[in-house]
Amino acid sequence: MPPGFYLQGFSEFPRLQPFLFVLLLIIHLATLSGNLIILVSVASVATRPPMLLFLCQLSAIELCYTLVVVPRCLADLARAQERGSPISFVGCAVQMQMFVALGGAECFLLAAMAYDRYVAICHPLRYPVLMTSGLCGKLAISCCLGGLLVSLFLTVAVFQLPFCGSHLLVHFFCDITALLHLACTRSYMEELPLLGACIILLLVPSFLILTSYGAIVGALRRLHSSGGRRKAASTCISHLAVTLLHYGCATFMYARPKISYAPKRDRTLALIYTNVTPLLYPLIYSFRNREVTTAIHRVLSLKGDGHSLVTG
Repeated sequence: MPPGFYLQGFSEFPRLQPFLFVLLLIIHLATLSGNLIILVSVASVATRPPMLLFLCQLSAIELCYTLVVVPRCLADLARAQERGSPISFVGCAVQMQMFVALGGAECFLLAAMAYDRYVAICHPLRYPVLMTSGLCGKLAISCCLGGLLVSLFLTVAVFQLPFCGSHLLVHFFCDITALLHLACTRSYMEELPLLGACIILLLVPSFLILTSYGAIVGALRRLHSSGGRRKAASTCISHLAVTLLHYGCATFMYARPKISYAPKRDRTLALIYTNVTPLLYPLIYSFRNREVTTAIHRVLSLKGDGHSLVTG
């Protein structure tokens, strides 16, 4: 089996590491808390509409997504090793596979959520018939399986490449761009698996999302009431914001040729999209979704009542 790698992390900035550790720890705890609150809040609702079920799955994905990357990064910052942190070949492959699988599942899930908004706005009377619990369950499982299959294909393709030199990854986790940058080959053939994965995970769901919102815009234009248009459009704002964040970061990071890779710049950008964006998602949905806000208030009020009963 080929030797492992060294994750450089931020070892070249020893004075900056304590500050980064504290900052990332605060963001990580806030992200975990936000997504856990949404999961508990949605689970506490007796009758959950499809959008809440999809949101629950999104929070679960974000929870796992951040756990795949951030704890190890925090541990490496705490150890402050000069050479970087060693990671085995298998461990690196598993981390990359899980990261791609969760990110891919989120891509497909955002497309499913766009379809849900399309049915709710364009076919409101048929919504309960079309968006059944069985269909939502099948969509949720399909999103996870789709991300898993693409991640396995991409991981096998990337880790069959020859790696040479110091095996030092200028990154804090086993990201695809860092591994491709380290590969010895220089032909464009090594980029084909990543290109194929981008087409499946980014272009196909993007097309479905754009198609859904194209139909939604057409339906909104046919509404005569401006208040009705605003009310219908407001149900899409949270989903659109999360979709733009996710696809914007993913497209910029992965849908570009290897010649444009810049390890240190990509590492800084990865620090943002693996830490900041998962924190923003629960905030966006908490502020913009009335059902989520109501569920969170219900859970927090129950906890408050329980605490008052105990103390009383």
